[in-house]
Amino acid sequence: MFELRFHTPKSWAQVVLADFDRFLQDHAAAEKKASGMAVSMFSHYPDKPVLVEAMINLALEEMNHFRQVIRIMHDRGIYQAPDAKDPYINALRQLIRRGPDEYLMDRLLTAAIIEARGYERFGLVAEALPAGPLKTFYRVITDSEARHHELFVELALEYFPREKVEARLSELLDEEAAITAALPHRAALH
Repeated sequence: MFELRFHTPKSWAQVVLADFDRFLQDHAAAEKKASGMAVSMFSHYPDKPVLVEAMINLALEEMNHFRQVIRIMHDRGIYQAPDAKDPYINALRQLIRRGPDEYLMDRLLTAAIIEARGYERFGLVAEALPAGPLKTFYRVITDSEARHHELFVELALEYFPREKVEARLSELLDEEAAITAALPHRAALH
């Protein structure tokens, strides 16, 4: 539906593989936060039934992903890390405008971009992992993330004119590219 304007180099995946347990902890936290974001969206906009239905389904799917990652972690003898601030997410949140319509549009479009970045990076992890259950798991997660970023754009188009959505998405993609390019590689999704 749209393409990110900065492409993560494959060297990022090598940083992840070098500290995969830490990456799993970050992945679990990201899934938990994504589920919480979906709950926040359907709680915030009860008068938007299309959004409510979509966010209920997303919250359940993200919580299921969280459960799957936790099981992988427990099988490896590792546990959740304390939640930490994500510099990528915090930088994107700074781009969200105020005003009821602007706020909703920007929340949907930044969520789409976050999911697109997750799609890209989970794909890099799947590609870098050796054959086996983890590789299969990350391929499945990658496919799921592809659907998620499209969902958020579709929701934006449900509530706002295409021209406004496309213009704002283009602005946010430029900003996100600069944010992502400036961040150091670490064993984390963002």
